[in-house]
Amino acid sequence: MKIHFKKSYLILTFLSTFCLSAYSFAQKKQPNIIVFLVDDMGLMDTSVPFLVDANGQPKKYPLNDFYITPNMEKLAKQGVRFTNFYAHSVCSPTRASILTGQNSARHGTTNWIHLEHNNKNKYGPSDWNWEGLNSSSITLPRLLQSKGYKTIHVGKAHFGPNGYDGENPINLGFDVNVGGCGAGHPGSYYGRDGYGNLNGQKSRAVPGLEKYWKDDIFLTEALTREANNKITDAHKEGKPFFLYMAHYAVHQPFQSDPRFAEHYKNSGKDKKAQAYATLIEGMDKSLGDIIAHVKDLGLGENTLILFLGDNGSDAPLPITNDYSSSEPLRGKKAMHWEGGMRVPFIASWATPNNKIKLQKDLKISQNQMENQMGTILDLFPTICNLTDIDVPESYSLDGFNLQKQLKGKTNKKRDNTFLNHFPHDHRTPYFTSFVKDNWKVVYHFQIEGSPKYELYNLTNDPFEATNLANSNPEQLKIMMKLLQEDMDEKQALYPEKDGQLLKIIHP
Repeated sequence: MKIHFKKSYLILTFLSTFCLSAYSFAQKKQPNIIVFLVDDMGLMDTSVPFLVDANGQPKKYPLNDFYITPNMEKLAKQGVRFTNFYAHSVCSPTRASILTGQNSARHGTTNWIHLEHNNKNKYGPSDWNWEGLNSSSITLPRLLQSKGYKTIHVGKAHFGPNGYDGENPINLGFDVNVGGCGAGHPGSYYGRDGYGNLNGQKSRAVPGLEKYWKDDIFLTEALTREANNKITDAHKEGKPFFLYMAHYAVHQPFQSDPRFAEHYKNSGKDKKAQAYATLIEGMDKSLGDIIAHVKDLGLGENTLILFLGDNGSDAPLPITNDYSSSEPLRGKKAMHWEGGMRVPFIASWATPNNKIKLQKDLKISQNQMENQMGTILDLFPTICNLTDIDVPESYSLDGFNLQKQLKGKTNKKRDNTFLNHFPHDHRTPYFTSFVKDNWKVVYHFQIEGSPKYELYNLTNDPFEATNLANSNPEQLKIMMKLLQEDMDEKQALYPEKDGQLLKIIHP
């Protein structure tokens, strides 16, 4: 039985552990927390360099010079950015993992959720969790509610399909939902289209936001204004807030944000790539506007910002020899190479001040590059630790507390592994990848004929140019054994063909 199907009474028992009296809550000032999540933003979709040279220093590549993200640059200078931060290769698995702290192989949502039907694909597992998160799921916002937080969801949800609990973030522990539904992208970014309610793809229309339609405000800006309004509301109520700011940008449709179009007209890139760049810059402006608002309210020293993307880049750039929008990383969104799984991650206090207690409890080094692995699974335990939520041992957590790494120290307790299990059909169909330290293995399931293997040494070959599966069979066997063990521990589901499970065939 998978964890996400537990009965409602279990979650009530679980949450009762964390309930505080009004008196005890008042004795401690709680940090505000902003998870700033950008849809389809890969590691190279920014002017901030996340890759490093042989000496571990930031190294810029051509794509860094194309994008304009000054607020990300400011955030990176006052905080820590990770060069090896992993997410699942498509969106719904990552989003469920952020809220649960569990790998997608464990919570069972291993593909993006289709709004209207089960998209397991032809050979996908029949029992995969296509219904997504539900009202019984143990989630980060629900736990924070029990600590007195005002929990705010703004933007893209994509936690469940139409007619199921996950369609509405309120069912998952959020007090407020602005614009979140089961859709994975907006019907339109334009206010004149009613964000899809008036024109565009109406089946993917962003709910609410009617007050912005006649003002013709771009979706990214409308969501930013609403986020700031909800922050103000929480401040007036005297409550700490948890803001899950999940922009629909920069997902397609690649509609140009007119505020920034002039910046890219002479870039030499085609219209879609230019439009994508405006979506990136609009997202960056949103980041700056929210930080400025937090500071204006006097909350900067008390507000933690965790900035990240949900999967590899989907920028509409040409693909040449498997290199494209994540170049020099190989691959892009929904692919098994690093370009499909590596995402930007920055952690910083809105106003750094290491003299106050909160920032002493979670010290964040400034202008620091962190080379040890981090993953989307780490947000849950890090936030729980910061807010004094003790997660019982009976709950299976797959992430690690980032506290040491945010200080610039090595966490010797973490195993530096990441499993990306994708038993479905997309750009790379039916695969599982597993990273441990400097080694990475990819298993391509035997849908037609024999399985295929890829093996890379990411230290010597960070851009995955040379497959070592044939030349280093002993290391391949070691990595495949570890991959199998991790899948077994998480009770991963397998593709199915002709009524049979397509289990791992070892080399």
